[in-house]
Amino acid sequence: MPTTQDKQFDILQQRFNSFIETLETMEPEHVDLEEIDRLIQMIGDLEEKCKQIKEQG
Repeated sequence: MPTTQDKQFDILQQRFNSFIETLETMEPEHVDLEEIDRLIQMIGDLEEKCKQIKEQG
């Protein structure tokens, strides 16, 4: 049975995969400020999740 930390790593991996998929679908010459803000928010979310996992472990 997966531990809470295992579940947290799964969530983190899903978020990271979502971030990568978002990056892959963007066309650099057509990226606007809203999309850049969204990427920054996604990075912030990933960072926060990493901190939470680190504090629990």
